Amino acid sequence: MEKYLFLLLLAAGAPAAAQPAGPLAASLGSVKVVFALNAAGQPTYSVACGQKPVVNASRLGITLADGPGFDGPLVLLGSERKDVDNTWQPVWGEVKNIRDHYQQLTVHLRQLAAPGRRLDVVFRVFADGVGFRYEFPRQLALGNFVVRDELTEFALPADHQAFWIPGDYDTNEYYYTHSRLSAVDGAPQVKASTEIAVRVAPDPQAVATPLMLKADDGLYVNIHEAAQVNYPALQLHVDRASHRLTARLVPNAVGSKAFLHAPCRTPWRTIIVSDRASDILASKLILNLNEPSKIADTGWIKPMKFVGVWWEMQIGRTDWKYASSADTLDARGQLIPTGRHGANTANVKRYIDFAARHGIAGVLVEGWNVGWEDWFGNWKENVFDFVTPYPDFNAQEISQYAKAKGVQMIMHNETSGAATNYEQHFDTAYQFMNKYGYPAVKTGYVGRIIPRGEHHDGQWMSNHFVRVAEAAARYRVVVDMHEAVRPTGLGRTYPNWLASEAGRGNEYNAFSTGSPPDHETIMPFTRLMGGPMDYTPGIFKLKNYEPTGKRQVRTTLAKQLALYVTMYSPLQMAADLPENYEQHLDAFQFIADVPVDWDDTRILAAEPGDYLTTVRKAKDKDEWYLGSITDENARQQPVKLDFLTPGQRYEAILYADGEGADWQKNPTAYQITKRVVTNKSVLTLKLAPGGGAAISFRPVGK
Repeated sequence: MEKYLFLLLLAAGAPAAAQPAGPLAASLGSVKVVFALNAAGQPTYSVACGQKPVVNASRLGITLADGPGFDGPLVLLGSERKDVDNTWQPVWGEVKNIRDHYQQLTVHLRQLAAPGRRLDVVFRVFADGVGFRYEFPRQLALGNFVVRDELTEFALPADHQAFWIPGDYDTNEYYYTHSRLSAVDGAPQVKASTEIAVRVAPDPQAVATPLMLKADDGLYVNIHEAAQVNYPALQLHVDRASHRLTARLVPNAVGSKAFLHAPCRTPWRTIIVSDRASDILASKLILNLNEPSKIADTGWIKPMKFVGVWWEMQIGRTDWKYASSADTLDARGQLIPTGRHGANTANVKRYIDFAARHGIAGVLVEGWNVGWEDWFGNWKENVFDFVTPYPDFNAQEISQYAKAKGVQMIMHNETSGAATNYEQHFDTAYQFMNKYGYPAVKTGYVGRIIPRGEHHDGQWMSNHFVRVAEAAARYRVVVDMHEAVRPTGLGRTYPNWLASEAGRGNEYNAFSTGSPPDHETIMPFTRLMGGPMDYTPGIFKLKNYEPTGKRQVRTTLAKQLALYVTMYSPLQMAADLPENYEQHLDAFQFIADVPVDWDDTRILAAEPGDYLTTVRKAKDKDEWYLGSITDENARQQPVKLDFLTPGQRYEAILYADGEGADWQKNPTAYQITKRVVTNKSVLTLKLAPGGGAAISFRPVGK
């Protein structure tokens, strides 16, 4: 029947040459998208916010490896428009309720020439931006096919300021550069970033998404993607002369971009826009473009805070390895221990005791299982089996000890980049977690990927990360993925996928020059736009924590507290050593108190690269927690407390930078004060260079 319908369409007078078509428009509030076919029959779109152009007329299209693609000439078969307005509740998140309100425009296109393949372009226009994607309907002329390139463009109207990292196929762990688009050149940074294990960035003018932009007229624009499933990650090539951004997809092992079968669809391309920076952070556009939860029963999914045997390895105090090498064996063929192994039973119990004393729910242990002597730098597949502990790690004893203390253990599965090996061990690994009572797992992919030739951000690995979430869900395990593709809102669809790393975390302060003081003021506008990050905040010993004595964390202690609010994650680590917290238990109290799940979030002040003040309301409680951070510049930040319940008095506990605090000279100076406030009160926070402030608000008698 489809074949005859196609012939009827041709007989009905399909044009002999491409003709301009459109424009077709959709809008909501001040945001408007316009679709048209140009004179060459090429699909184009543009976006405006009020009277301001956001994206000028830009190409759309997909080219295929086998014959004509969807780059034109195309003809318009028709279109539909509909309005949607509903509300949904996330399993966990920054707010209790999310409004999903948009106008959708679906455009039906067909190739002018044989075989006349069809393509739909779907636009959703929200009050704060636009999402669009390509959909390939079921059709006889398109079964299995290979995407050669995506032609999507973002023709920007000017040389905007940009906050960017290089477009690397294997890592998102660079620090951010703030420059004009015309100055984008990632080659020097890629070459210099030797602390990053795997770097593949062939295009020096490519940048990763999310890309944060600011126009000289004050318009803020964020470009990213949503629902990245069965498709490679989106990067953007910057034409430095025209300011035109063109899609670049991470290739697979044979150089193509994606293997697909119709019916199918691409991820959404997202453009969030506002004349206020705070609106960018408050946007739920990316989450709304993802599918609802595929997990029917989500009651077992629990956000948590945790400590862990981790930072001590990063700073060189102990090691992940049990022996110096895999060949260091005694006469019985057993590994000879170095005495530096951190994941030993006695040490793990020390962390469990600390967590129990301070109400921290979980303990992570890295380096517990055999294989660490033979993985780094070796492109090997069968390094780990994920179930065999080292001789000094008693899984049964630790499990029983933690349970008796009311603490849950968090598993660590480092794959060494061998994703194929990990998939072969899904069932045994998660059964092991169930047996010993591990409700969560942190995965890792340090190294080159196996299957060989694939990249961390390619289609194969994007599908692998989804398979991990699906497999873990079958065993009721929540997941925190490190060295993963950067998030695109899939935490809505797979709510057991609580967090990812996929960015430059606090760990870089342990083994490199670290990150500049403005880093945490940029990350919420970039890396965190697609989902939570396991940033591992909470470092209290900010100098002299590693053997050289030359490195330091480029924040104050008060800023480390503030990050628990400004860097959202339903999995939050108190990353420092217990003994460093024991010296500052009054400050650690904020970490013990601050929740990881929220009913409401307000962005009170924000400017990418400069400052951020965020306040959040605890889940099912009338308690609020505020974090305020700055870059290398000291600031005074006024804060109106009008978010508090009218008529209710609150005790505000303020954890602030102390007198003379400075991230370089005096990072650990802090002061803690208390006062009673109401929703009519105003506070002025004094933020030191590289500093911050954290506040808890709890009701007191009226």
